Amino acid sequence: MPELGILAWAALALGAAVVGMSKAALPGVNTIAIALFAAALPAKQSTGALLVLLIVGDVFALLIHRRHARLRALLPLIPAVIVGILLGTAFLAFADNTWTKRVIGVILLLVIAVTLWRRRTERRGDTRPPGGRMMGVSYGALGGFTTMVANAGGPVMSMYFLAMRFPMREFLGTAAYFFAAVNIAKLPFSIGLGILTVPTLLVDAVLVPAVVLGAWLGKMLLTRMNQRFFDVAVIVVTILGAVYLLI
Repeated sequence: MPELGILAWAALALGAAVVGMSKAALPGVNTIAIALFAAALPAKQSTGALLVLLIVGDVFALLIHRRHARLRALLPLIPAVIVGILLGTAFLAFADNTWTKRVIGVILLLVIAVTLWRRRTERRGDTRPPGGRMMGVSYGALGGFTTMVANAGGPVMSMYFLAMRFPMREFLGTAAYFFAAVNIAKLPFSIGLGILTVPTLLVDAVLVPAVVLGAWLGKMLLTRMNQRFFDVAVIVVTILGAVYLLI
């Protein structure tokens, strides 16, 4: 197991709890987990360690939200997501830790830009739900790339589901199936690239209880949220997580 200091373990434990909470109630908060893992571990190693914990969180998300999913809405995204994952794999094969960190920052900056654009559009009174093939392709490809490179597909796809105006429970149910499938699909690529290793799995084994705790806390929070609070919270935590990482 890698030798880590007390602060590093504390950051990883908090990040793991955030993973559980993000899967149960607040998808955008996952950017905070990305930042914490990137601060405690080398960039590529943090990506591999976080992937396993995300899959653990996906199990809880499916248990909690599976009955509310709109699976048909995911079908147009599949080809673009696959392309994005393949591009992300090619990038990781050549990029070092420094470049990986920079790309994480740029990706999350793009997410912030999309978020602000959405808010501005709504203030102008445009209530038409956006859609179309180009939108699905754009979000799908970016989501696939970001989730492969930095496990940062959560904020991207959160903005997509918000843009499509999914109700809170349908948002969470559909996202649960989407990320469970995508994260499992990433496993062989992560192993082949050497970013998911036995030492990484040992770290994950220690952190699994924190994911469970976070999922429980998220489920409790979910019973106290309404739609407006959910929409605002997803946007705010996405921005805060991105800014923290970029600083």
